Amino acid sequence: MPTFPPLPAEPPESVPAPPLPTAPPPPSPAAPETSRPRRRGRTALLPACAALLGAVGGLAGGYTVQADRAPTPLPPLSQAELSYPKEPLPEGEEPEPLTAEEDRRVRTDGDLRKLLLDRPKGAREPEPSPDVDGWLSLPAYAREFDNPGYMFTYLTGEDLRRVASTGWQRGEYRTVSVSLVQFRDEKRRSALEHAEDQQEYMPYDQHAGNDGTALKGSGNGRYYVFDEPDREPGFLPVYAARAIAQRGDIMMDIWIYDIEPIAGRDIRSLAERQLERL
Repeated sequence: MPTFPPLPAEPPESVPAPPLPTAPPPPSPAAPETSRPRRRGRTALLPACAALLGAVGGLAGGYTVQADRAPTPLPPLSQAELSYPKEPLPEGEEPEPLTAEEDRRVRTDGDLRKLLLDRPKGAREPEPSPDVDGWLSLPAYAREFDNPGYMFTYLTGEDLRRVASTGWQRGEYRTVSVSLVQFRDEKRRSALEHAEDQQEYMPYDQHAGNDGTALKGSGNGRYYVFDEPDREPGFLPVYAARAIAQRGDIMMDIWIYDIEPIAGRDIRSLAERQLERL
């Protein structure tokens, strides 16, 4: 139990009462009348009213003078000649439309599935196949990531347009997946940001574990061969490789899975062939 200090043997001496207040001092003489602040009365309002009337009168006079003047013509606009004719060209003299090699939009605005790599001979469709007739829905694409809810919300905010997908299986275990992720507005750089976001976490140990290798001629593409396979008790080890690149409004995403180590040339070859088609 806690201990307390003993009580004092004798009560403390009583404190003497304070002395009674003396008579208040005589009031000081009042300040002279001239030191008081003057109230704001009619005298203070007279200059303000005069200033207001002067401003209103000047403004009205300025508008009157300006209204009586003739309008000042604007200077001619300085611009280059228009690049298109003032009148439609006669039939047969119209310029030829740009080819697919000259205008990338001719290819990417059409059937995006036609730009996907062809399935190699002898390869079969993977089971189960996540795409439907070559198209991958936004929920199905988001489910391929560790946080599907976040990816769904992110891609919706970035104005995802569509995802074309294909894949195949060769041999008993090697599986390939190719996706072309297209966004609506190229000026927003959504495809580039999506590619860079995916490349950013690839060097972590729980992913590729390395910085990857640049895809020649791609500008921003890289391919990765995972350092370690994915091991789970009771299952064979799964090796992986991935390639990521961006072209205009399209982000390219390629995966290879196998139970044996994957050579870098395998994922590089697929990525380079797919980039050529973009």
